[in-house]
Amino acid sequence: MNRAAAATDDATLDVDDCWNRIGTRGDRSCERLNDCLRCLNCPVYAGHAAKLLERPLDVAEMTDVTRRMSAFGTAHARDDDGDTRHAALAFRVADEWLALPIGVLREIAGTRPIHSLPHRRHSAVRGVVNIRGTLRIAISIGALLGLDAGKTGSGSGDDGRFTRLLVAAHQGEPVVFPVDEVEGVLRFGASDWVPVPATVGRASAGLSRGVLSWRGKSVGLLDDDRLFDAVTRSMR
Repeated sequence: MNRAAAATDDATLDVDDCWNRIGTRGDRSCERLNDCLRCLNCPVYAGHAAKLLERPLDVAEMTDVTRRMSAFGTAHARDDDGDTRHAALAFRVADEWLALPIGVLREIAGTRPIHSLPHRRHSAVRGVVNIRGTLRIAISIGALLGLDAGKTGSGSGDDGRFTRLLVAAHQGEPVVFPVDEVEGVLRFGASDWVPVPATVGRASAGLSRGVLSWRGKSVGLLDDDRLFDAVTRSMR
């Protein structure tokens, strides 16, 4: 293992999830609970959250993402006319249908608690969420796109049964995008999407490649480079 990778591993291991052992999600034996009442109010929790935001990129994961994305890119099917077919996952945020290229997705997780961060730096940073034992930053795509958070589609119930967490990575640490509903994988060619209409908000247009018509829905195709650039800026 090279030094950069080793340093990254050490930074990852340095985050002690005491809240899961002796805090409100553990046996509640931590003496700090007498004053803080909840781990969310504890400076130790806030300190670990800051470390998570500021830790260096995981070199091993960056290499793995690059390898898998390259493999995916060479596996695209072609139509008879030579048009390359791409794949993206369609999902809903508020009333908007969006799609993210399959190559950046790691997994789709079920709903689970997202723990807010004290003094969060950007409205898009929702907090941290536990994915397979590792804390990941949860980012609101709706906030990045300037969508109306008050809008909800007909499928989103109070029980959160349609809520999903998209774990995605693009040349860096995985992040989590909470979404209201996942529809499925759509496949398209370069000739299938049209430019973003001028009537679309500036934030949405800036992060989108175009618009697709799929299953009777108008789906905004997100540009993964621009999206993850916005994610990086939101965490600074």
